[in-house]
This record gives sequence, structure tokens and C-alpha cells, in this order.
Amino acid sequence: MLNKALLNKASLNKTSLKRKYPMPVQGTVQGTVRGTAEAAAKASVAPSPRSPILLRETIGSVAVLTLNRPAARNSLSEAMIAGLHQALTEIADEKNVRALVIAANGPAFSAGHDMKEMTARRADPDRGRAYFAELMSACSAMMQAIVQLPKPVVAAVQGIATAAGCQLVASCDLAVASEAAGFATPGVDIGLFCSTPMVALSRNVPRKQAMEMLLTGELIPAETARDIGLVNRVVAAGSERDAAIALAAKIAQKSAHTIKLGKQAFYRQAEMSLADAYRYAAEVMTENMLARDAEEGIGAFIEKRAPKWQDR
Repeated sequence: MLNKALLNKASLNKTSLKRKYPMPVQGTVQGTVRGTAEAAAKASVAPSPRSPILLRETIGSVAVLTLNRPAARNSLSEAMIAGLHQALTEIADEKNVRALVIAANGPAFSAGHDMKEMTARRADPDRGRAYFAELMSACSAMMQAIVQLPKPVVAAVQGIATAAGCQLVASCDLAVASEAAGFATPGVDIGLFCSTPMVALSRNVPRKQAMEMLLTGELIPAETARDIGLVNRVVAAGSERDAAIALAAKIAQKSAHTIKLGKQAFYRQAEMSLADAYRYAAEVMTENMLARDAEEGIGAFIEKRAPKWQDR
């Protein structure tokens, strides 16, 4: 189990990115960050070569996953992608976790895919075609797992988020950015269009702004990212992590059943025609109305008392 555990950097075999990473016994101490401000501050120190690439802590009912490859600008290596996906799978089933924050250590949130790791595969007989296809597929599956997670996911962005790093932010339900953060899809500058980041980006910001980011590769500041809808809030540098956790904790106080229904419905209706979306949403709301927590919540509202959720 990943809870309170760590993932060591590993390489996957040439034919599959689905290899499972060995999990240490629950409660191992090296590399795991506990939920205190002091521990969070310590985590910002550059890790040793043997440090885990992904950290996890639980603060109340909020899980926090921290990208921990600062020397590599938290690039999304194959091991990082697999680790994130495995963590998301585990968190989905943990009833004590009601929300998730994805943060990062170091000056960069994530610079996207690990170009050195990818370039090394050009020596393969097929020039890396099979490897690149599987890597992109694995990354896309991980991003979709964020959207499909039945719990809210908040990004805490302390630095630059570029290419697949920007995609990671866009894939989260909400995002809190430091005023020092910046966002870009600069693949065009190296001859590699940010096609997969484009999917998440174009579903978060208006088309013209998305196309400008994709075609120019220019870095936009946090305030612009907020204005176009890529992030929700911009806060003072150094406070983004606490702000993201506070936002996640606020949502975690709601009925988990209601949040699950609402998040799923939000993304599903967005892909439908207007008529189909209303038809689907009406069905969801009818089922929601019959749920125990809706009955409790409405009753509590009428009786002017705090609701007692049972998450069903």
C-alpha cells in the first residue's frame, strides 16, 4: 500500500509500462513526510539520490502527493507516471481520504516528460516508436485517472508547469498557484507539438488562448492562468500548498457521496449535446434526491442544524 510509503525510481521493461512497483510495508519511515508545516518545509530540501520520487502524507481527510524529483524539474518519468497512477488507484478506495492535493518540491512543479529518458530509446530497432506509444498511453491513462477519481483533486503549483506538467495541472479539478508560478506548452519550440497536453488544456481554457499557448510556447504568469481559467486562485509565493490543502479540506467536509456524483456528472455532461446533458443531469439529480445524504442535508437545512453525513 502506498499510504505512508515511498516509491523508488525504477525503470519499466521495453514492452510494458504497467509493471507494478514494490511497495514497502506500511509505516516505513524514510522519505515519508508527515502532515505538519515543519515537515512540509523540510520536504522542500533537495532529496538525496536514494530519496523516493513520490511522497505521500495524509492531513486530516486530505491526501497529499508530492512530486520529488527537483533536480530533474519533477519531469514525468515512466516511474513517476506509474507511481502517480498507482497512488490514484489506491486513494480511490480509501474511505478515510476525501480529497487529494498534488504538489511538488523544488523550483518547478513539473517540466513535463523526461526528454533524456525518451531520447535514450531512439536507439531501439524501431527508433523508439513502441516505447513512445506506450509512454504516451500510460501518461494519458494517469491523467484520466485524476478526472475519474471519485474525490476532488487540487493542484498546488509553486513553480513552472510546462508541457505534460501543465497538462497535469489542467487535469486536476481545481488548482491553486503561487504568484511565482508560470505555465506553458512549449513543445513547438523543440519540434514536438504538445498534442496530449492540448487535450487537457483545451478543456480548461477558451480555444483562442489554448491555441496561443500551443502555437507560441510562451510562458504565461499565474495571474494570466487564473484569468483564462487554467487555475482557480493565485496566492503569495510559499503559501500555495497550505491554500490548496485548505481548499481541499473545505470540500472534504461535504458528503463524499454527493461529491462523487457531482464530479462524475460534471465531466460526463460536458461531452454531451445540450439536450442530452440536461436529460442526463435530470436523471442524476433525481437519483441524488433519493440518496440518504440528500434527505439528511435538506432536513438539516429546514431544521437549521448541521447535517450528519453517512456518505450514501
